[in-house]
Amino acid sequence: MADVGEAPDKKALLDQLRIDRSAGSSDSGRPLKWFVSIALVAGLAFSLWFFDLPVAGSALPVKTAVARAAADTSPGSSVLDATGYVVARRQATVSSKATGKVVEVLIEEGDVVKQGQLLARLDASIPKAQFDLAMSRLTSSRAGLAELEVLLKQARLDLDRTKGLAKRDLASQADLDRDGLLVEGNIARLERAKREINVSERSLDVQRRMLDDMLIRAPFDGVVIAKAAQPGEMISPVSAGGGFTRTGICTIVDMGSLEVEVDVNEAYINRVSANQPVQVTLNAYPDSPFPAEVIAIIPAADRNKATVRVRIGFIERDERVLPDMGVRVAFLDEQAQAEPIEAPKGVLIPENALARDTKGEYVFVVKGGSAMRRDVQAGAKANGRVRVIVGLAKGERVVDLLSDEMLLALADGQTVTEAE
Repeated sequence: MADVGEAPDKKALLDQLRIDRSAGSSDSGRPLKWFVSIALVAGLAFSLWFFDLPVAGSALPVKTAVARAAADTSPGSSVLDATGYVVARRQATVSSKATGKVVEVLIEEGDVVKQGQLLARLDASIPKAQFDLAMSRLTSSRAGLAELEVLLKQARLDLDRTKGLAKRDLASQADLDRDGLLVEGNIARLERAKREINVSERSLDVQRRMLDDMLIRAPFDGVVIAKAAQPGEMISPVSAGGGFTRTGICTIVDMGSLEVEVDVNEAYINRVSANQPVQVTLNAYPDSPFPAEVIAIIPAADRNKATVRVRIGFIERDERVLPDMGVRVAFLDEQAQAEPIEAPKGVLIPENALARDTKGEYVFVVKGGSAMRRDVQAGAKANGRVRVIVGLAKGERVVDLLSDEMLLALADGQTVTEAE
């Protein structure tokens, strides 16, 4: 009987272990949906972490570029072509007035400096000691002057007493003369002490200037293009001490003084005149000519090369123009340029600042800490730049490097901050 009772129990247990497929068919899609949702959230979190995209409400760091005027000239009006180089009319190798050891250099190549900005410091231990000595001498001279003023006051009191006694025949003329001469002597000594104080003040001023000469400052606004000295080296305004002494700290160029110098064959110099319009094309940017004009024709010829040097100035400053760049110059026909020529339309921006979608071409204009979408009409592309004909003005700043990730994070009205 025990065997008969065990069989139904085992069958009931096996029935409990079976999967009821009819009951679970309605919920069979939930695990898949949950998996897809979790995968999407994880993918978004990974994208935010990997691409360093900011969360909503935070400022998005962006790189910006300035829309610049398109520079063109009328084609086919060249009367003479030449080659030359970009040079700086204002360039200086900054040195010190005195020989000394460099203690600190505060600039690097590429730094923009202002007039009077501190560039380097020299060892000022000896000038500082001399300045302190001059200050002590001045203090001592002033103390001596105070002492002489007291002596003069005492001598005048003695003279007054002696005069009173002399009136009553209680003092001799010799006493009166002695006290009078003592007053005059103290007056002379007092004047000498004042002169000595003046000398001490001038000596202190000299020492102060020598101490200030240990601080090397920028003579004008410019950009550092070369760094010539390091801390610990000796520097001198003259070439002394062999190869162990530097003659300068750095070289500064005033980028606003950049111009072009070309050598024109003397047989064709008659085609060049002052203020003549010129088209300058940098070898580095062959598709972006710059308007310029002749500044001066140097009144001397090089007999070895049979050339005359001509100076050419840029009409508008451009950051792409750098010292010692090679250029091609086209001297234009003045009569053709005398006719009014329509200015080129639009502005130039980097290609990476232009984006497209189903609505058309657009850029993000940065103003007041926000990036605003603006629809534009673009023209031709050349040398990494695109001309925007409609929708953008000269001088406006646009977001550069519009990658797919940046466009995903950037929205109309997004708060942005300009990255370094």
